[in-house]
Amino acid sequence: MAEKKERFYDLQSVAIRSNKKIYLKTLGCSFNQADSEIMRGLLKNADFQIIDNPNLADVIILNTCYVKSVTQNRVIHKIKSFQKKFSRKKLVIAGCMTEIDPKMLVRIAPNSSWVGPHKIKYIVGVVNNALNNNKVRLLGWEKDIKVTLPKIRNNFVIAIIQVCEGCGSFCSYCCTRFARGKLFSYPVNSILKEIKNSLNQRCKEIWLTSQDCGCYGRDINSSLPELLQIICEIKKKFFVRIGMMNPTYVKYMLDDLIDSYKSEKIFKFLHLPVQSGSNRILKKMNRSYKIKDFRDMVKKFKKEFQFLTLSTDVIVGFPSEKNEDFQKTVDLIKKIKPDIVNISKFGPRPGTEAAKMEQLSRKIINNRTKKLVNLIEKIKLRNNQKWLDWVGEVLIDEVGEKGGLIGKNFAYKPVLTKGKLGTFKKIKIKSVQPTYLIGY
Repeated sequence: MAEKKERFYDLQSVAIRSNKKIYLKTLGCSFNQADSEIMRGLLKNADFQIIDNPNLADVIILNTCYVKSVTQNRVIHKIKSFQKKFSRKKLVIAGCMTEIDPKMLVRIAPNSSWVGPHKIKYIVGVVNNALNNNKVRLLGWEKDIKVTLPKIRNNFVIAIIQVCEGCGSFCSYCCTRFARGKLFSYPVNSILKEIKNSLNQRCKEIWLTSQDCGCYGRDINSSLPELLQIICEIKKKFFVRIGMMNPTYVKYMLDDLIDSYKSEKIFKFLHLPVQSGSNRILKKMNRSYKIKDFRDMVKKFKKEFQFLTLSTDVIVGFPSEKNEDFQKTVDLIKKIKPDIVNISKFGPRPGTEAAKMEQLSRKIINNRTKKLVNLIEKIKLRNNQKWLDWVGEVLIDEVGEKGGLIGKNFAYKPVLTKGKLGTFKKIKIKSVQPTYLIGY
């Protein structure tokens, strides 16, 4: 049960004991990453030390994701392993799990403190209480404009800008809406101020993130294209990556959105999750578009942008998915030839309508997933081959997992290269792999 902060806790915003060390681990999407950056910023401003080694920490914070069953299992395992290994340290659980599955959290972490997604501005007070052996559990919804809060970035090149929280959809498989709530769009002026501050702090890549960027502004008489137009008027050199957009909303602003993408500041990267190639399954998913709508959107974007990077999401094995439904998904992928496909094996999520439906066997889901993965690998390699001998500029924005530097070109294609983090570099593509290009 959620406990009311006013009644029980002193949530002071300064450290009660200086030099206490905090380790924060993030699991989940870019929105979760942004929440973690904010919590680090608030804690540092309160004179806590933010460290990268949990062995040296006084308090461990786990910012949880719960969007998929595989993610749930990973989160539960991580919580259990941290408690076993660091049993004498204070543990604070943040993120979506606190709102979606508090019963599980009580079972696996009975002594932990919690801070829900809408309560992260109180993280200093929660940590103070944990250090004083007070178990604090702050849940519930508040309308706060997070975009203006202090933060410590994971990468100085990239500014993750939250444009809204919650969404306007009611997908039958999604439990994230139970944690994030209804759509709450942040004011354009606040977003613009945060972007300008980020650019002044050496950022050169802006990620616009939310549960669904496509519905931004629908509650404040604005829209995503209007926001993009204002952002692109900023007189500095930078790129903007637009986050996931539900086709439900894109179809109503398609022409204006395409016009926005014509700006040289916008990465030609389109994340449009279809989820299934079958209209019957889409209806059961409570997705408010048809496959023809989706294909028309993709066709129109590709007509305007020859080198568009198309990303989509597919759920394999949704309840009642028949062989012919899955084949329609396969046929759709063959037709649109996406560069990225985020595949999710269906798993029932707590409290959702889809969890009450008759489930498919894991064997069927695994076999279908394997078939789709094999198809996508071939498509990705063929798509990347068109970039051979391309010459152009990339922004070097991250360090590769195996060393080396990664740059992004105008279509947000990752390029393994050399250079200096945070700089623009002209390169030529020498070779390609299914998931990245190589150029110097």
